[in-house]
Amino acid sequence: MIKYYFIQFLRNTKRDKTSFFINIIGLTSAFVCVLLIYLWVNDELKIDKFHKNDKQLYIVMSNFKYTQGIETFKYTPPVMADALVSDFPEVESAVVINDFFHNSSRTGILSTDKNHLSAKGFYASKNLFNVLSFDLPFGDKDKVLSSINNIVLSENMARKLFGSPENSIGKSLNWNHNVFKGVFTVSGIFRIPKNCSIEPFDIIFNIDLLLENESWTTEWNGCVAQTFLIIKKGTNIAQFNEKIAKYLTLKVPFYLDKNTIFIQQYSNQYLHGQYSNGIPAGGRIVYVRIFILIAVFILVIAGINYTNLTSAKATLRLKEVGIKKSIGAARKTIIGQYLSESIIISALSILVAIVLVILILPKFNILTGKNLYLLNNPNIIIWLILLTLINSLLAGSYPAFYISGFKPAIVLKGKINITTNKLWIRKALVVFQFTLSVVFILAFLILNKQIKFTQNKNLGYNKDNIICFQWKGRFGFDSRNNNDFDAFVLELKKVPGVVNVTSMNGNILDDIYIQSGISWTEQESEKNFSFQSPIIGYDFIETLEIEIKEGRTFSREHNDDYSKIILNETAAKLMGFENAAGKNIAMNGSSEIIGVVKDFNCGSLHKKIEPLIFRFQPIGQNILVKIQPAAILSTIEGIKKLHKSFYPIYPFEFTFMDDDYQSLYESENKITILSKYFAVLAIIISCLGMFGLAVFNTQKRTKEIGIRKVHGSTSFGIVKLLSLDFSILVVISIIVALPIGYFIMRNWLNGFAYKIRLDWWLFLGTGVITLTISWITVGLQAIKTANINPAISLKDE
Repeated sequence: MIKYYFIQFLRNTKRDKTSFFINIIGLTSAFVCVLLIYLWVNDELKIDKFHKNDKQLYIVMSNFKYTQGIETFKYTPPVMADALVSDFPEVESAVVINDFFHNSSRTGILSTDKNHLSAKGFYASKNLFNVLSFDLPFGDKDKVLSSINNIVLSENMARKLFGSPENSIGKSLNWNHNVFKGVFTVSGIFRIPKNCSIEPFDIIFNIDLLLENESWTTEWNGCVAQTFLIIKKGTNIAQFNEKIAKYLTLKVPFYLDKNTIFIQQYSNQYLHGQYSNGIPAGGRIVYVRIFILIAVFILVIAGINYTNLTSAKATLRLKEVGIKKSIGAARKTIIGQYLSESIIISALSILVAIVLVILILPKFNILTGKNLYLLNNPNIIIWLILLTLINSLLAGSYPAFYISGFKPAIVLKGKINITTNKLWIRKALVVFQFTLSVVFILAFLILNKQIKFTQNKNLGYNKDNIICFQWKGRFGFDSRNNNDFDAFVLELKKVPGVVNVTSMNGNILDDIYIQSGISWTEQESEKNFSFQSPIIGYDFIETLEIEIKEGRTFSREHNDDYSKIILNETAAKLMGFENAAGKNIAMNGSSEIIGVVKDFNCGSLHKKIEPLIFRFQPIGQNILVKIQPAAILSTIEGIKKLHKSFYPIYPFEFTFMDDDYQSLYESENKITILSKYFAVLAIIISCLGMFGLAVFNTQKRTKEIGIRKVHGSTSFGIVKLLSLDFSILVVISIIVALPIGYFIMRNWLNGFAYKIRLDWWLFLGTGVITLTISWITVGLQAIKTANINPAISLKDE
């Protein structure tokens, strides 16, 4: 029977090549989309799942209550790890990681006699490799961090410095950082799995080094580390969270009822790590769900195409079915024939899709920033077989059971009548698939408009033509260091093309210090506000062209120091100051307000403008240089030469501030690009189905069209007649889809504090685009049919 089914498939394909290619193209496009999404989603779901203690591995989180709301942090005191192990029997072991290096840059210089390389590092507990499952191909996991003088290198860094990982064990390395320097011994080599969410790093130091050099980090209010716990099996996590909630309050009376801690399964944080007012509020899991829905919808659209076209074409094969049944063919044989055709077409589509995915994957990996492979996944074969069978059954069952159910006598007498219900089912399927396509188009238009809005919105400062790089001099406050920094900045300003130079600690975009415990005379009692509190140097406000509303900026002429501060409008309003300049507030002692700047957006537009206080420090870890737009390349080259003359062993590494800003919307940018491709695919697949039905419809009405032309109908009238039915279906799809799309995209936009308006023209444009595409699709076939000579269409063979 299999041979018979295959022969029948070849004969039918030869007779009707158009339907065959429409089905193949539609299903192949859908399978390509599904496979790409499967690979991406599968990779996202595996992030941080490689730890052998995954189900028992938790991270300690902290909710801090401010007057404005609750902020959720992942940093806790380093001393808390051992205390939790001692005080709570549910905790088997704990480890802490500090990944931001004394509130300074993670980047330093690792040096041998021959090599000087920039390296990123962090501090970790001695038992790091017993709790987190990082590969340790060289070294004893119990001993690699046993000494404060030991370091563990990444496999890649070991190759760069010593040629191979094995040659690096026991070697000495110089570490040069703007906070501390030292000579360390390489005790091990680590390798981080690709599906790890931690930002790539090159070197691990013993956490005791941090605790000894910075005594404040040993205090219970020194929240500078991430704390990981191995929780005993069978522990009720909800009850344990209640048990530890006020643990920090006991250690730091200052916190009172403002701080609560809780634990979250670490591997869930990557997808579920977003909090709003102390409550989980999604995260990347939202995009995972969206892509899963897109894959399902596109597969459904392709399946509808196949079902519609196959069931429509099957009515032309009714006599074939009638003859087969009259000479003894069982209904199950007829069903088997149609299902086998569906399986063959699905299998062919899958094979073509696999080839296309292999070709597309390199560019897809660049787009998504991943390393995805199709054929190295042992489960992919099973999924492909299941996908083929499920699609074949869902798409092929209706025509198979529908056609095989007709009685031979009625079929052979030509008395078959396609009921209105059957036609409405077909039309409903067309409406459904175009509804999905319209939602895709609307979503893409709104996504694209919002991203452009974030790129072009006036942020209150000018980020264009500014490069950022780390100052490589020693960090500190003594006059010698100030002289070193001032000398470098003075020479930097002399470089042709440099407009202005400034500095800051952290990053104005996404690494801004938060400070609380600030009070002022007019403050209401028992209120605890948090303020963004960036530390900036001279000329920062001028370099970024932030507008001064009142007072002045930090200046050398006034010999400003750490006791001088500048507020933004929101902070001044919060404090109730109409004329803030000259007033004092209690912040790290008594601080004088010397100016107020107009509000500007720090970070992404996901967050609204918050109260901000600029603090001052003459030396900053990051230097910002404003460059003339006409001489960017030559100016950067001049800065590079100057940097080399001051710090010959340090590589000059810089970024553009506007590029750093764009990286804040990395997820949205990727979603926008991918949604464009998926929207185009959905439209193509839907139009293929509509084209196939248009071909079938015009073939069925060829004689009718010939008679109409004989009686005087014009070609335009014929095209209008053939297009009308499909136009009505598309209009219904648009009416159904636009409210659905509005609801979905409104909820997405609610994640932005500053967002576009959902203008009426977006919805009108979506409808016009969809109608235009459908008219082109149907119109091409209608015009072709309308121009056939009636003498040919009415001739009886």
